[in-house]
Amino acid sequence: MSTYAIGDIQGCYDSLRRLLDLCRFDPARDRLWLVGDLVNRGPHSLETLRYVKSLGPAAVTVLGNHDLYLLMVAEGKVEKRGKDDTLQPILDAPDREELLAWLRTLPLCHVEHGHCLVHAGLLPQWSVAQARALAAEVEAELQGPGYRRFLGSLWGSKPTAWSGKLKGADRLRVIVNAMTRMRFCTLAGEMNFEAKGKVENAPKGCVPWFDLPGRKSANQVLVTGHWSALGLRVLPNLLTLDSGCLWGGHLSAVRLEDRQVFQVDCCAGEGRSLKAG
Repeated sequence: MSTYAIGDIQGCYDSLRRLLDLCRFDPARDRLWLVGDLVNRGPHSLETLRYVKSLGPAAVTVLGNHDLYLLMVAEGKVEKRGKDDTLQPILDAPDREELLAWLRTLPLCHVEHGHCLVHAGLLPQWSVAQARALAAEVEAELQGPGYRRFLGSLWGSKPTAWSGKLKGADRLRVIVNAMTRMRFCTLAGEMNFEAKGKVENAPKGCVPWFDLPGRKSANQVLVTGHWSALGLRVLPNLLTLDSGCLWGGHLSAVRLEDRQVFQVDCCAGEGRSLKAG
């Protein structure tokens, strides 16, 4: 059995299937770890959702910011942002409710065998065990009877820093934003949501979240996506897998057992002009 961790798909279904062929992925034997952002901006979000759902336990997927955005749009909690969105085929699909209900069952982070799969990252104050417990708070809301109310409270970037004293919507919003949107932080662990570009263009006083001194999750391997300007990095305690397929780059997989890298070019018709995503 092999486990293939794969970067942000974002509706690039044809590229995903080419990558799985390259890996010789067999769902009867192997597993996929998907870092989230299954949907949006790419042309085949509906096909991607249906396929990943069909894999059942062969695919472990965590929620990304675009996946949560889909849920918020579907419940009328936010307006669609405009022409970049490619969510309408999902919203119009006959199996829409089944797909959305399945999406709400996905975890915010997944921990197994010394690895933590999470879309964006973990705040420096959090150990992996603490992060998993905090993710469970969010998952209980998404899977509970009040999920519509919860989705209505997610939009926004405040507060920008973690405190154990946070309660209610503010507490859950910080957890979600850290795990699905974070890139740069101040040395005090305050998230900056304005900058999306390369590490060398970090805002004054900020560093990438994974470079913060004393990060409590540094003793395990974090498997992340979300930051296409960062690209593929294979480090002892960090795998960053978003290599910008959507923006005309590559879709990347790393086999966790031996860290072999597999990549395919973005398929024709699926990519946009290359930029930070």
